[in-house]
Amino acid sequence: MGVASMAWVPRIPEIKRALALSDGEFGVVLVSSSIGAVIGAQVSGQLIQRFGSRNLLRVTQLALPFGVALMGIAPNVFVLAIGLFFLGLGAAGMDIPGNSQAVVIEKLIGKKFLASLHGAWSIGAFASAIFGGLVANLLSPQVNLILLAAISVIAFIPLTEQMLDSSRDEHLGFEDKDDRKLAWFGDKVNLLWIFAFGSLGALVAEGAAADWSGILLSEHMAVERGLTVSVFASFSLSMIISRFTADWLMERFTPQKVVFYGGVGGGALWVATIMAAVELSQMNPPLALLLVNFGFLAAGAGIGPMFPAFILGASRLPGVPASLGIARISVISIAGYFLGPTVTGAISELASLPIAMMYPGLALVLAGLAGRGLSPKKS
Repeated sequence: MGVASMAWVPRIPEIKRALALSDGEFGVVLVSSSIGAVIGAQVSGQLIQRFGSRNLLRVTQLALPFGVALMGIAPNVFVLAIGLFFLGLGAAGMDIPGNSQAVVIEKLIGKKFLASLHGAWSIGAFASAIFGGLVANLLSPQVNLILLAAISVIAFIPLTEQMLDSSRDEHLGFEDKDDRKLAWFGDKVNLLWIFAFGSLGALVAEGAAADWSGILLSEHMAVERGLTVSVFASFSLSMIISRFTADWLMERFTPQKVVFYGGVGGGALWVATIMAAVELSQMNPPLALLLVNFGFLAAGAGIGPMFPAFILGASRLPGVPASLGIARISVISIAGYFLGPTVTGAISELASLPIAMMYPGLALVLAGLAGRGLSPKKS
């Protein structure tokens, strides 16, 4: 999923340039992925309850690569928007059943591994970033994206068949009661809102790192093609490390502290290093590039444990079926992942992209504050 979801990230500056889009126009096009993600997240929980998570994955595993391939061949903005819609739809439609399976598997094996599962996603994102950077001068964006879409389909189909079937994935909720609806308000779901907005803040920053970091380096720091992917690669590598260590860190220091300090520290460093690096890029480009990479490293480390922590928090609320709890926070947070870059584009159009990139940093700080709602108890 990481490979497919992030396949286009290294080629964004080229695609944006080829279609002659301004920052504001590019941000508007990204809305289509937000729409797909909201629809995918909204219906996935109920579809899992009705048909099971593996059956849903059998459909959505094709939507995500289809969107990637369509973006690769897009001759105009309209086709790019349709590709982005299927990217968002497929990403959300795979993310929720995948996380639902993971929550059940943790129970079956008696061991924490959800954060490491998300670490595997980050490995895929990192691989896409490195591959796209390495072939930037050898393969067109079209060939790059179609190739990774094909590889994803080849991987998804056999792996999906190894997932838990409907008799074991707890798709009917708790106590054999077929609960397919969850109230939006009430004491039972109040914490879901805190977790949702925490995830929203984390994914706003993650989405901005994916969609705008290359443009920031290319158009505002004069970094050459191939190296523009460096900050997203640093960001992804940091997320890999933080996610594979997050289960241990949260067990030792509690999810509250890990999310809080990671969010506040990572967000503050993101803002400070971008501001300093853009100014420094005119005088000392190598040092500016190093500095901005450090900021993205810090942000990736802070974001890494967040989504898994909030997912686990939502899945363990009394009386809330795991798939519906995960779907509820995903409706808001996954939409933020795709809509956040659109807001960044709008701010960039009014001011500048470096100023617009302050907004995701602030969102990350707020996500850290939302972590205070996580249980301080080890479990």
